[in-house]
Amino acid sequence: MVFNSAILARFEKLVVEKNDEVTQAVVEQLVNQGFHGQLKAEIVQQLCRKFNLSSVELALGCISVAACYAITPVSAFNVGAVAIGKNGDFYFGANQEFSGECIQQSVHAEQSAISHAWLAGESLITDVVVNYTPCGHCRQFMNELNSSTSLKVHLPHSQNNLLQSYLPDSFGPKNLGIEKVLFDEQLQSFEVKGDKLEQAAIQAAASSYAPYSRAFSGVALQVGEHIICGKYMENAAFNPTFLPLQSALNYRLFLGLADIPVSRAVLAESQGTLSSKAITVSLVKSLLGLELEYISIQTA
Repeated sequence: MVFNSAILARFEKLVVEKNDEVTQAVVEQLVNQGFHGQLKAEIVQQLCRKFNLSSVELALGCISVAACYAITPVSAFNVGAVAIGKNGDFYFGANQEFSGECIQQSVHAEQSAISHAWLAGESLITDVVVNYTPCGHCRQFMNELNSSTSLKVHLPHSQNNLLQSYLPDSFGPKNLGIEKVLFDEQLQSFEVKGDKLEQAAIQAAASSYAPYSRAFSGVALQVGEHIICGKYMENAAFNPTFLPLQSALNYRLFLGLADIPVSRAVLAESQGTLSSKAITVSLVKSLLGLELEYISIQTA
């Protein structure tokens, strides 16, 4: 339990530093649920009533807790985020960096929280709460969401900011003729075959988001007895695209399973105009010490 022990040590340090009941209550809840970095709507409501807070005020109290999940061997700069779903669920996120890999493999906190929400089955994000002003990369990433015109961004020093106020005269999927965007329900039809892990990777690819390249892809990780999937999330500006391996690793982290070794990694990918195979092979090898299993998938 090396990584969860490190998170617990950060939690304990934060509780002492903040010295407030909200932080203590949030930390206790996360520890009780095995470091699973999500607060269900009913828990959020209970905490809001207990401390007489709005959901955004509570989320502002959670971002320093979310930052305890950060993995930052390069920058040592921890960012925490909370994405709020349409029914009030809180999805935690944190930035993650990978030593020895190119900087483009990094995960931003806002990407982390949003990918976490998507994999957990969320259909719409109403608010993103973060402890530092979103960088341009993340602003563009959030512009792909089906809630981009109404999405509010909240910071410790400034609340209720529409995403579009950070992106005047923005460029997004509508400029490229895309009507169904990120978090809209859409499913590709691929032939599902192979063992359980391979099937899971194909199914993740089928529900991934790749309207520009059509290179739909998904990753499935064997994590002890668990199968954890990640899905490709493309972006109109291309570079803010979120890769499926990062999506799966991030979900593993926020499910509280980071201490359970990964024994297999499968990437399923349709043949589009590009591929994330090479960059995925590299990170699977350097981070997990594994050979990537690759499946080229076909339409059913």
